[in-house]
Amino acid sequence: MGLWQINADTLAGSRFVVSPLAETISALNSLERERPEHPGERAWLDTHLPAHRARRATDPVAARLVPAALGGSWNADFITPTPTGEGTPSFEEELAPVRATSPERARADLEVALGGPLPALLDRDDLAQRAADVLEWVWHRTVLPDWPRRRRIIEADIVARTGQLSEGGWATALSGLRPGMRWLGGSRLQINAHDYPPKQLSGVRLLFVPVTQRTGWVSWDDDAGRYAVVYPCSGALADAGRVRVPDSLGRLLGPARAAVLVLLSSPKSTTQLVALTGQGLGSVGRHLKVLLDAGLAGRRRAGRSVLYFRTDVGDVLVDAQREGEGERPRA
Repeated sequence: MGLWQINADTLAGSRFVVSPLAETISALNSLERERPEHPGERAWLDTHLPAHRARRATDPVAARLVPAALGGSWNADFITPTPTGEGTPSFEEELAPVRATSPERARADLEVALGGPLPALLDRDDLAQRAADVLEWVWHRTVLPDWPRRRRIIEADIVARTGQLSEGGWATALSGLRPGMRWLGGSRLQINAHDYPPKQLSGVRLLFVPVTQRTGWVSWDDDAGRYAVVYPCSGALADAGRVRVPDSLGRLLGPARAAVLVLLSSPKSTTQLVALTGQGLGSVGRHLKVLLDAGLAGRRRAGRSVLYFRTDVGDVLVDAQREGEGERPRA
C-alpha cells in the first residue's frame, strides 16, 4: 500500500488549501471520462463536452497526451504540480510551473505515467506547452464561469473537515478522505492501495486540497519539501451546491431564505451555509432565526459547533413545493 509516515510536527503544521489548478485538472478528468460521476455533473458535461470533443479532434497530439498523462494508475508529475500552500494563488500562477517544465522532464514524467517509452506522436519538445494550453482552455471555458459556486463548495468542505479535526482528531478528519485512504495510527497514513515504498514525512509541508469532482490524487515535490492529497469534497456538500430551489418556495420565503432551508437537508453550521450560499454571516443568521421561529429548522450542538437542520415540518414544505413543480420528493 502507499504509506506515509508523518511525524507530529508535520501533521500539526498541515493545512487545507484551495487550488484553482487542481479543480481544473479534476474537471479535465471528468471531460475525458465523458460520463458523470453524480447527477449534478450531467448538466455540466452536456454543456461543455461537445466543445471539448471538438477541440480534441483538432489537436491529435493533445488528444493523445492528456489520457497518457492523466489516464493511468500514475499521473505525469509535471501536469499535477504540488501546490505551494502560500496565500491564495491565481490559476495563472499555479499553471506557470506546468508551462515552464523542461522538455526532458516532461518526456521522463510521461514515460513513468505510461510505464514505457513514448509513442512517436508524443516524442517531442512541446509536451508541457500543449498540456498547459489544454488546462488553460478547460479553466476559461468550463471552470471559471462557475468558479464562485465551486469555491464556495470547496470552502464549505474545508470548514467541515476542520470541524471534524477539532472534534475527532486527524483519524476522523482523514479516514475516508478519498478511496483507499485511511489513518492507521502510529503516525501512519495510508494514501492509496498501490504497492509503493513508504515515505517519511518529516520537516515538510503537508497540504490537503478539495475538488468538487469525484476524483483525487497525491503529489509531492521532494526538492521543495511539499506533499499534497487532492480529494473529492464530501458528497453532501458537493451535492448541496447543485441543489435547485423550487421557484414556488422562493416566492413563499424569499430566494435567499429558501436556499438556506433547502441546504438544511443535512445538518450544517452557519459557516458552512455562508460558504455554500455566498450570503453574509448576518444574513444567514437572520434567515436561520426566522426558520427556527417558524418550526421549519432546528439546531443541536456537536462538539464546539452548532448545527442547523430541517425539521419534519420543513421537509414537508420543501417536498410539497418540489412535487408542485413536478420534481420527485427527496427519499
